[in-house]
Amino acid sequence: MDTARNPWSSCVRRADELAQNAGSAEGLLTFYARVLRRQHEAHLQFVQSRPADSVEDDLERIAATGSPLLHDVAIGGPPDLAQQARALLEDSAALRDDLLEYWRTRSDRQFFAKAMIQPYLASRAGSTDTAGKSADNRCPRCGGAPQASILDGSSVSTDGGGRRLLCATCLTTWPFRRVLCPSCGEEDERKLGYFRSAAMEHVRLDACETCRAYLKTVDLGRAGRAVPIVDEVAAAVLDAWAGEHGYRKIELNLAGL
Repeated sequence: MDTARNPWSSCVRRADELAQNAGSAEGLLTFYARVLRRQHEAHLQFVQSRPADSVEDDLERIAATGSPLLHDVAIGGPPDLAQQARALLEDSAALRDDLLEYWRTRSDRQFFAKAMIQPYLASRAGSTDTAGKSADNRCPRCGGAPQASILDGSSVSTDGGGRRLLCATCLTTWPFRRVLCPSCGEEDERKLGYFRSAAMEHVRLDACETCRAYLKTVDLGRAGRAVPIVDEVAAAVLDAWAGEHGYRKIELNLAGL
């Protein structure tokens, strides 16, 4: 999601829309929509009053802006996350430590830190948080791993263009070759598989037989209304399939999938 073109409100609307006909995934998307609303509120605060352009220096601001999310999840979130939220509300130092640890390690197991830092970084369009040049399969802006990939509706079906990777940390997108594994760099198309579910045909699973890693691709040519970061979560059936077949995801999303 490029936040300059796809504001957080679009994410909330899309999550609400998909939840209406999500079947077993309705609860997942309803919860994610609540998270997105809190991220939207945080993003607006950062945009209206620009912080100091450094995660390390802005820990207090990020923690304070993320407090409503903690309260929300503590009251009505999944049991494990609700327990974590209550603990963090009681220990502000632990929350700051978690934020800093996530920023340094980018662990996709740290739900609250990831959810709080995403809107902070997304509000700082144009800034760069990497020391030196990052690898092609990492975000050129913050060095984050890809959450998903995107096929643009106007792209042609060649290896040369039309594919972007979506950063799991700052939500920036950057161009990436189509026939190339974003995890290990495998480029033999015989070792790169693509799988779809009839439930969401515009989302496919891209799996690599060399490293057994995968990520999901949202095809905007098939569904122009899709919001990649939301539709990626909604296609949870593909994550279940991947787990059953021994693939590992490059980066877990905020739903833990």
